[in-house]
Amino acid sequence: MSRRNLVVIMSDEHDPRIMGCAGHPFVQTPHLDALAARGLRFAHAYTPSPICVPARAAFATGLRVHQVRLWDNAMPYTGAQRGWGHVLQQHGVRVESIGKLHYRSVEDPCGFDAEHLPMHVVGGHGMVWASIRNPYRPRADGTRMLGERIGPGESSYTQYDRDVTARTEAWLAEAAGRDEPFVLYVGLVAPHFPLVVPQAFFDLYPPETLPEPKLGPGSGYRRHPWVQEYADFMPNEEVFADAGERQRAFSAYFGLCSWLDHNVGRILGALQASGLAGSTQVVYTSDHGDNLGARGVWGKSTLYEESVKVPMLIAGPGVTPGVCDTPVDLLDLFPTILQGVGLDPAPEMAGRPGRALLDIAAAPPEPERPILSEYHAAGSNSAGFMLRRGRWKYHHYVGFAPELFDLQTDPEELHDLAASPAHAGVLADMRAALQALCDPDAVDALAKADQADLIARYGGADAAHRLGSSTATPAPKANA
Repeated sequence: MSRRNLVVIMSDEHDPRIMGCAGHPFVQTPHLDALAARGLRFAHAYTPSPICVPARAAFATGLRVHQVRLWDNAMPYTGAQRGWGHVLQQHGVRVESIGKLHYRSVEDPCGFDAEHLPMHVVGGHGMVWASIRNPYRPRADGTRMLGERIGPGESSYTQYDRDVTARTEAWLAEAAGRDEPFVLYVGLVAPHFPLVVPQAFFDLYPPETLPEPKLGPGSGYRRHPWVQEYADFMPNEEVFADAGERQRAFSAYFGLCSWLDHNVGRILGALQASGLAGSTQVVYTSDHGDNLGARGVWGKSTLYEESVKVPMLIAGPGVTPGVCDTPVDLLDLFPTILQGVGLDPAPEMAGRPGRALLDIAAAPPEPERPILSEYHAAGSNSAGFMLRRGRWKYHHYVGFAPELFDLQTDPEELHDLAASPAHAGVLADMRAALQALCDPDAVDALAKADQADLIARYGGADAAHRLGSSTATPAPKANA
């Protein structure tokens, strides 16, 4: 069999609609656009959970969050559950990582032959304080989530992405001289906060030219009570220094999307220069999106499209260019990665809901394919579940009223139809479809029991409340 390789590039917190290929009116992402043009773009791709650590554990294992039971940013993946990396190792495929993983530790057997410049959760424990729920306990002593400074410049994260990109370029050059198939995972952090970006990229988006987000402050919009709890837990809209800093936050995020694109371009250029492009598929995705001020909310952690959608692009040998409208999620990457290097994923898929992306694209469109996302983490006193099926998007909040949106007529989720008598049947159908996938109340109770056990192991709530960063995970040094 001829050599087959795969490169997976995962960014952090990238709303997929903020790409030129997705129709964004002004954000510049020429390298991602070119990748999409020669490959497949999945227009409706989602995260299993709109927060880093659970999403990445689900990505690693191909299991839903309530299956893998790694609920929040204090429960990182340890390699205990079989992941796609373990399958590759078993079959003798070289598999390495460069950059952000957000697992527990480099010492854990997480399915990589080597981890270069790995970023893992702080101290091997992560944000233990945010595992305290019902009631949650905000941290009043920490750094502002979006960063101490917002605007043009350099941060440890921009330097980290620069280092990860350079290491990837060198790795691909070396791989050209090895006669063996490989899977290379590359983890970039942009456009994740802190909202600081090199000047040239900030200057692409002058603050005074940018539009206001939908349902912003002063619009009269009232947040759903479950979302309001998160906004109270992690206030951002309320803690900007002034209107100018708030405007710079938009410029910085858009600039970080172009900075990300710049680094993706360097990686794709290195792949081409290595001579391996003809035998290597490339996947680009992210762990979740970012609200970016919509509804006055920043960061992730909600079930709206800005937060739960992710980019999903695949290009390379065997990929027919186009756009696929069948909904997909990060769980579909487990069989996609195995298939990408010529392995049959079928023996590994018992209990795993994913399907290989190229199989999905080759099949007749399946708009009714159900996609689940769930949240049990920071700022939530109860679980939230999102079910996308066809035109309908259903948000189930344990202990709160649901939300229902018609994405066909209302893609921006401006009009909640859950209380509409005309949509009572749709609401009941969506609730039943969610129940077919999981029991929300039972999952909520299981998550809280696991989190209570975690907190007890750390010595109780007072001790746990002092453990973990209140903002972004520190970036490792290039020589680490």
